[in-house]
Amino acid sequence: MVRNARVLVSSVAFLAILSGCGGKNEFIGRPGLQYVNKGDLPPPSRKDLIQQQRSYVVGPYDKVEIEVYGMEELTRTVQVDPSGTIALPLIGKISAAGRSTSELADEIGKRLRGRYVRDPQVLVSADTVNQTVTVDGQVEKPGAYPVTGQMTLMRIIARAEGVTEYADTTYVIVYRQVDGKEMAALYDLRAIRQGIYADPDVYANDIVLVGESGGRRLFQSVIQGSALLTAPLIAILN
Repeated sequence: MVRNARVLVSSVAFLAILSGCGGKNEFIGRPGLQYVNKGDLPPPSRKDLIQQQRSYVVGPYDKVEIEVYGMEELTRTVQVDPSGTIALPLIGKISAAGRSTSELADEIGKRLRGRYVRDPQVLVSADTVNQTVTVDGQVEKPGAYPVTGQMTLMRIIARAEGVTEYADTTYVIVYRQVDGKEMAALYDLRAIRQGIYADPDVYANDIVLVGESGGRRLFQSVIQGSALLTAPLIAILN
């Protein structure tokens, strides 16, 4: 009986500490972000709906579809090899990795122009994209997710079906290689959701790690270890 009373007292004190750390969710915003407090957001304009997406950059193991008007022998789908090159009849090997699809089309056209075709019309599009962002830590479905269009931190976490109940949304790390250097940045997903900071872009080969809340994990251990704590006390965390 004495032991159970001690567990109850220490557990309630622990809950009080956690409740002091929390607070109700508020949308705070940032300078330059217009917050619509009442009513619906206005509809986007046509220009907003067709806003330019980030240029797709070809990478190793990607498959690209190449179409050369009037030259069926060059119209095909090819896979970029591990070294980042592709091989085409008449042209030979071309460095594809690191180029956008339009840049690759220009390079193919340049090699064909004059020697084989007076004014080659070349179209290159992505057929299969193998570029991914890895999402790990406290998300519902960790894994590698393909990069399509312009990806941001909130979007890629949504791809992983959101964070778990143990996630520390104030501790989200993005790892990235820049000019051969390993770099990392810490983000506060909770603040981004509240509009305090802009939703940062993520790129192919980034690693996103969502941290764990030790307090929530400890809270779960406490309620599982004591029959005196009942479900209504969980509301203190919300």
